[in-house]
Order: sequence, then structure tokens, then C-alpha cells
Amino acid sequence: MRALVTGGGGFLGKAIATRLRSSGYDVRSLARGDYPELATLGIECVRGDVADSAAVLTAARDCDLVFHVAAKAGVWGGYESYHLANVVGTENVLAACREQQIPKLIYTSSPSVVFNGKDEAGIDESAPYPHDYLTHYPKTKAIAERAVLTANGERLANGRVLSTVALRPHLIWGPGDNHLVPRLIERARTGKLRRVGSGKNLVDTVYIDNAAEAHIQAAQKLEPGSPLAGKAYFITNGEPVPLWDLIDRMLACANLSPVTKSISANTAYVVGSILEVIYKITGRRDEPPMTRFVARQLATAHWFDISAARNDFGYAPLVTIEEGLKRLAIWLRDQPGLADKQ
Repeated sequence: MRALVTGGGGFLGKAIATRLRSSGYDVRSLARGDYPELATLGIECVRGDVADSAAVLTAARDCDLVFHVAAKAGVWGGYESYHLANVVGTENVLAACREQQIPKLIYTSSPSVVFNGKDEAGIDESAPYPHDYLTHYPKTKAIAERAVLTANGERLANGRVLSTVALRPHLIWGPGDNHLVPRLIERARTGKLRRVGSGKNLVDTVYIDNAAEAHIQAAQKLEPGSPLAGKAYFITNGEPVPLWDLIDRMLACANLSPVTKSISANTAYVVGSILEVIYKITGRRDEPPMTRFVARQLATAHWFDISAARNDFGYAPLVTIEEGLKRLAIWLRDQPGLADKQ
């Protein structure tokens, strides 16, 4: 079996590609950069962008399944850049599956596609897409998710059927993290990190190994007519905890003190609104220190019912938060510039 992993050089993509290779798959990675550590493992690396249809088509040749992980994440930037990476890129992957007659597509989505700015306390996959989004990332990911799920059941030229599934992992973290944990550490060190709201809002995250394993488990169960074909699934550790307690514990892994400064949820939202206007008027491209989306995310509950993933393809988180934090602390000790050496 040959699997294509788009975004194979990223945090999740690399974890999926590595696990596939160790399980005996032939693995091909499509990424914009060079990743010699993947090549060392015997993973074929193709350099290209998912927004380039020719590059995607080349990378998909002779593959049996595709894990579409590549995306433009973030909370700031122009709509076109998000649309190009997340919508056009996904359209190119779907087109490649049709052209190359690949029967399985596992798409990495995000819980933010259904975030309406309010608490998400134990919601399941029946939650609807909102009418409006506070930023371009969830909007474009929702468009792409719909396209992927709509394509499920399409008849391919070789007579086989295209089966698709979308996974929504929430706040992936762990060793190798190049986004969430480094961002928290940087903001804590510069004094820019503040608790938003009461600090007691429950949030369920997912450890990197659990997120990667969920993708592989879904791929193994994905077949025409199977329970997961054409559906989306929340993927978390199944351990809701107060958000700011978890953030403090992550900071402790880098020998940093807990966050003590705070700001009310309403004030954060107003500040985010003002900063967004200022940044747009002045044409600044860097991310504002606060946005409306971030204010809402940090102050509301985000935990999900993952029983559908458990029932339909046997998802079971193997690494707990407690164990994950131990592994994170060990990894951070070997990362110059991340863990506090003082």
C-alpha cells in the first residue's frame, strides 16, 4: 500500500507519515520544504504546494490512499491566501483522487469549522456550521470539509468508489510541536500572555500520537458503505480540563511560571476588534496580539463527544495528558531556546 501525506513535513503530517512507514506502508510526502529526516526513514519526498494542481497530481500517482493534512492555519491574514491553500488545495487533492482513481481520502479538518463563538460543552458532530466566522481559517476549512464529504460515494473511472472522511483534531500538542507550545512559551516570556475570562472554561486537547493514530485507524476502517464514510469526527484526548490549568502545566514543562495577569472576556473581544481595524487600515501583516476569534476561543469551553469516533473506527486515546506532559518536558529540555535554562 502506498499512502500520500500532504503536508508531510508539518507537525501532524510528519507523525502520520512516520507511523505509516513503521507499519509497512510505502509513504510519499508532499510538502513545500525539504525534510531529510523523512527521507532517512525511507519516505519519498516530493516538493510542491497543494495549491499547484500539477504538483498534487504528480505526488498522487500510484497511491492507494491520501491523507490530506496540508493547510494554512492561523488567525490573521488575507482571505485569498487561506482560500488558495485550504479550498483550492483541497479541490486539487480531490481532482487527483479522481484522476489517479484513488479510493480513500482522509481529510484533516478542525473543530473550529462549527465554532459559533459560544461554549461548546460536550457537543457532537450534529453541531451545524455557523453562518458567520470570525476569521478566515475556519471558514475555508469548512468549505473544504464540505467538499470532501460531498465527494464521498463518487464512482471512479476504474469502477471503484471514492470513500472520504474528515477528522477534527483539537489543539494538537506534544514533542515536535512547532506552533502551540512554542507560541505559549514565547508569549509567556515576553509578558504578553494573559488569562482571558474566568480561566475555568473546560477544553479538550489531543496529544500528537493520539491524533496521528486516529487518522490511521480511520483509514483502515474507511470503505464504501462503512459507518465513517462521508462523515466528520471530533478527535480529542477525551480529558476535558480547565484551559488555563493546562496552559500553566505546559509552561511548567519549560520551567516557566504560571500566568497571573488576566483580562475579562468582553474586554479582550473589544480590544481584538479595535486591533483588527487598526491593523487593516495600516496594512500591517503581522498578527495582532489579540483578535475577536482568539478572545472567544480563550474564554469559552471547547470539549466534544468523541463516542462516534470510538464506535465507528475504534479510536481510543493511548497517551494521557499526564503522560504527554512528561514527554513534553523531556523533549523541551533538548530544545535550545525553548525550555528555560535558568
